[in-house]
Amino acid sequence: MQTSSDRHEYPAHWEADVVLRDGGTARIRPITVDDAERLVSFYEQVSDESKYYRFFAPYPRLSAKDVRRFTHHDFVDRVGLAATVGGEFIATVRFDRIDADGRPASSPADEAEVAFLVQDAHQGRGVASALLEHIAAVARERDIRRFAAEVLPANNKMIKVFTDAGYTQKRSFEDGVVRLEFDLEPTDRSLAVQRAREQRAEARSVQRLLAPGSVAVVGAGRTPGGVGRSVLDNLRAAGFTGRLYAVNTALKEKELDGVPAHRSIRDIAEPVDLAVVAVPAEYVPEVVTECGEHGVQGLVVVSAGYAESGPEGRERQRELVRHARTYGMRIIGPNAFGVINTSPEVRLNASLAPQMPRPGRIGLFAQSGAIGIALLSRLHRRGGGVTGVTGVSTFISSGNRADVSGNDVLQYWYDDPDTDVALMYLESIGNPRKFTRLARRTAAAKPLVVVQGARHGGAAPQGHAVRATRLPHTTVSALLRQAGVIRVDTITELVDAGLLLARQPLPRGPRVAILGNSESLGLLTYDACLAEGLRPLPPRDLTTAASAEDFHRALAEALADDGCDSVIVTAIPAVGETSAADAALAEALRSSAAAAPAKPVLVVHVELGGLAEALSAAASTAPQAAETGPGAAPGARFHPADRSPATVSADAASDSRLIPAYPAAERAVRALAEAVKYAQWRQDAGEPGKVPEYEDIDEKGAARLIDDLLAHGEGLTLGGEETGALLGRYGIDVHRSLPAPTPDEAVAAARSIGYPVALKTTAPHLRHRADLGGVRLDLADEEQLRRAYTELTELFGSPTVLRPVVQGMAPRGVDTVVRAVIDPAAGAVLSFGLAGAASELLGDTAHRLIPVTDRDATSLVRSIRTAPLLFGWRGSAPVDTAALEELMLRVSRLVDDHPEVVAVSLEPVVVAPTGLSVLGATVRLARAPLRDDLGPRTLPVV
Repeated sequence: MQTSSDRHEYPAHWEADVVLRDGGTARIRPITVDDAERLVSFYEQVSDESKYYRFFAPYPRLSAKDVRRFTHHDFVDRVGLAATVGGEFIATVRFDRIDADGRPASSPADEAEVAFLVQDAHQGRGVASALLEHIAAVARERDIRRFAAEVLPANNKMIKVFTDAGYTQKRSFEDGVVRLEFDLEPTDRSLAVQRAREQRAEARSVQRLLAPGSVAVVGAGRTPGGVGRSVLDNLRAAGFTGRLYAVNTALKEKELDGVPAHRSIRDIAEPVDLAVVAVPAEYVPEVVTECGEHGVQGLVVVSAGYAESGPEGRERQRELVRHARTYGMRIIGPNAFGVINTSPEVRLNASLAPQMPRPGRIGLFAQSGAIGIALLSRLHRRGGGVTGVTGVSTFISSGNRADVSGNDVLQYWYDDPDTDVALMYLESIGNPRKFTRLARRTAAAKPLVVVQGARHGGAAPQGHAVRATRLPHTTVSALLRQAGVIRVDTITELVDAGLLLARQPLPRGPRVAILGNSESLGLLTYDACLAEGLRPLPPRDLTTAASAEDFHRALAEALADDGCDSVIVTAIPAVGETSAADAALAEALRSSAAAAPAKPVLVVHVELGGLAEALSAAASTAPQAAETGPGAAPGARFHPADRSPATVSADAASDSRLIPAYPAAERAVRALAEAVKYAQWRQDAGEPGKVPEYEDIDEKGAARLIDDLLAHGEGLTLGGEETGALLGRYGIDVHRSLPAPTPDEAVAAARSIGYPVALKTTAPHLRHRADLGGVRLDLADEEQLRRAYTELTELFGSPTVLRPVVQGMAPRGVDTVVRAVIDPAAGAVLSFGLAGAASELLGDTAHRLIPVTDRDATSLVRSIRTAPLLFGWRGSAPVDTAALEELMLRVSRLVDDHPEVVAVSLEPVVVAPTGLSVLGATVRLARAPLRDDLGPRTLPVV
């Protein structure tokens, strides 16, 4: 058990699990007095060369004085961190605060000397880089702003750790030693380096789970039908290319249907990369220990009985993750459906899916096993829904996602050459801030389509640990769209959009040509396009007598038209039409589309199973009845690797122009509309805008004021004077108002401000509710002011209740509201809308993630439904939207620069034809979180 040391309590929040460069995990924690034996053991395993690099002299062993020094820390001026695997040290780092002369010092000295030591067996895994991130965060927390390190010139690895970190640094050479000094203030480069390392490490950790060289199924029984045996059979049927083992304590046989069998994973002589755990929950800890001691890299836990079963199971789940991470293993699950990788080099079906999906370019992630089955089924079958089927690259069903989550999978898909489109079914988002960041980067490279379940249930499904959010689902959805996520509402829409995006180019705009052999179906498609915000051209009716050649000619003409960006073909069956006619039409459409590959083509068919199958067959992506190989299990399909190279090449060429077919016009149009919006987002993302710099912003002055205010307590809602002072540091002027607890004081306030004035209440139930009569405007003199004061008190109660104030009149304009809030899950969010009950009732508010760029501010103003009121609606004067955008950018800068500012509300902001007036403002402060998504990389706490 960890204990406190000399001066400070043990800082438990410094503990973290991290993913290393090779995909394994390690635990980083403070070193304490209890670690003496671990430190000595660790040091004995370090080579003489590494010791020499650390101490600049031969140093075979640590003295008792050394051990005391390296284990006794005050966690302020002397701090040591260790990276551990299996409870044992694999690396250490420490800093000692020093003064300008390099001597030991205490605060306010803001420099420290830092030194590392990494066990030779673990060098090259990125351990030192991870430790540097964490020790730098600790130092900043302890008001240390600069590190100094002395390194021997031959110690190139350690020099590279420092120079590659991205901090602003200075290097000198003196007395045969390289001295490095670097500021710890994060820079754009240091953050980019950290994010790139995070991506590579987390992607590698998922890749190890999806492409193992060997798999052991723990819990595979003799009798077919059990969970473990089903997974084993599915792995065999898929033709897994690596080594496969069956493990069960009850097995006495040496083989199980040709698969080597063992009673314990310890009995396997060769390394095991992945273990699928399918034993009752009470036996899982023993299995995890055996796997960890055998060097297994990752686990897929299909066993149930964890957090989904209640509090006791939740604690069992936490212990499972802690136990696995102790050995550097990552977990998919528990309660998982499994994983699939269709790559010919792997052919992994470590799941409960009885059929291996056909290889393709779509990546699937589902937290629910049932939904995972539905997704695989819809993409697999030839008819009964969306046809023109394409295949799957990888599939992950995470179950309770106690460890590996959608964020990790996004990191893997981001640069996976086998995945062109990512489809995700999420029941909860454990870290929306990170998910949004990763989604934005992924969406810039390939489409990401998401459907979120449990949107209106008010709580995450059992088994899912998520951060509480105060934002409504509509807001979270809008923020995801801002990040480039294609948000859909149903599984059907998820597959519809995925099939279009997987095999058709992105449309260049919203103009849609419609052609077909049914005037009615064409008109339905036209109306659906208008409803989705597309710009359809008049439908072209080819009549029911149209032949395949007529369709070919019409489609070619539409694709050649510069006035259209995409084409929807509608088709109904002719009386007595044969399958040969279906095949002819499918080939006509495919060949015409192939001649113009820059524009997407979709087909709407009505009861045309033959056409749908023909379209699919033309692209060679649907399962074919004859495609079964020798020895294949029932339902298993022949893998493309078993075909001749020429056939594979031909299939790949035709597969690239797969034409998706939809059984209803609205489904095709909705998928196309999502593709149009995504294409526009991709175009806009190429020019993301910038966060402006304003010379009159006093960031340091604001920081000092915030520190002074927080010295008086936590969770402060600032008073009017403090609010004005803080906002003023960022160039935001709040219209002056004075309290008026009596009529005489109201008159005195008006004289101070100058007539005309407004008299308004600030009581919570009347605040910002001019429609209730709590505001009197344009009071020109004392008589009018006293009369208004009397009216208000007679209508609404005593001045003590009303809290009236007097404020100078602002120029007339449009009343708006600008707010910013730090949500514990989503992060910093800027919101905008018009003031008033109508906008609030209709939810007409737009949102952007902070920091907001100039392009974000421009789009934010225009994205609410009532935006025309700002631009001269029905003859009114347009208002100064440029001033409004600048105000939003200043608020965004305030919140981004100072995480202690947890809420800002400016209401109302009256935007006039020239300039604007902030008539009301509130600011709330709280201590900044010690760690957030901008801190050192770390796995979620369990």
